Amino acid sequence: MARPVTPADFAIALVLVMTVVVLFAHGHGRGAHSILADPVRTPGVLNPDVTQANIRSTVCRHGWTSTIRPPSSYTDELKRKQMRQYGETGSLSDYQEDHLISLELGGSPTDPRNLWPEPYPRAADVDKIENELNAEVCSGQLTLAQAQQREDTLKHTQG
Repeated sequence: MARPVTPADFAIALVLVMTVVVLFAHGHGRGAHSILADPVRTPGVLNPDVTQANIRSTVCRHGWTSTIRPPSSYTDELKRKQMRQYGETGSLSDYQEDHLISLELGGSPTDPRNLWPEPYPRAADVDKIENELNAEVCSGQLTLAQAQQREDTLKHTQG
């Protein structure tokens, strides 16, 4: 015979339900909210100034990306437009206008086809992956093209 539900059992269940509601309301519990980059809107565009032959003076040079990163005035305006296109709502600060092919891997800095609104915290997680791929390129473990393909696949299939 099953034991009767006690007030303590009810309180525990209520706390669990409230926790789930709060987590969903704050964007958690959805697998770290992410959206897939749309291959039509955001196919990824390469920076023609970055090649395998010049990675030592471009993507592998410390601080190089800061020399080509677009200003936030440009990316914020694009983020507003693209959030509407992607059907995303919320504050601009909930998203990073991310490069599909990152600057660290030779992506175009300003082409809108290489930028898309990636929600936090997923954007921060992907930044770590981009840095790891850059390290593999700079150490010779991957070619630039191999790393770019991995990044493309990641953002089009996992967000």
